[in-house]
Amino acid sequence: MNHVALVVIDMINTYEHEDADVLAPSVRRVLPALRLLLDRARRDGADVIYVNENFGRWRSDHGEIVRAALNGPRADLVESIRPDDLSMFVVKARHSIFYQTPLEYLLTQKGVRHIVLTGQVTEQCVLYSALDAHIRHFEVTVARDAVAHIHEDLADAALRMMERNMGARILPAEDIGFRLPGLG
Repeated sequence: MNHVALVVIDMINTYEHEDADVLAPSVRRVLPALRLLLDRARRDGADVIYVNENFGRWRSDHGEIVRAALNGPRADLVESIRPDDLSMFVVKARHSIFYQTPLEYLLTQKGVRHIVLTGQVTEQCVLYSALDAHIRHFEVTVARDAVAHIHEDLADAALRMMERNMGARILPAEDIGFRLPGLG
């Protein structure tokens, strides 16, 4: 059993929201690093878990969320990183991946003690998720080049906070593996 999982936060997105035009260039820059991590996690047998907002589509399932993103105006930002048949998918309604979701239970059942966070938005959902993971005694690594931001200065501050206040490891994707110990 592999005790580390890759968590992809809010990357299945229609980009039909207020900050989309500012966010999209940052997302485009992180796609290569995220693809590298997805390939590596899948190769190493680590769990890949997408945790995604439902964008107010309360009757939808993960397939409908993926289809909506792939039919959206920026499908090119989703196509290469969409879930495969082995990926798990958890729907969330708020910022944290843990807030009123079954994620903690899922991770516990899978024996996962270490999560690698990727996705968007660094200064919001990634930050709050790292805090909630820390509170729950999970080890956290954040792939610095696989998290997208709206405000670069706030994202840099958020990464420093995660490292200093939550003990998160902040590493480039190329330095992250999915075989414990050391994640190398």
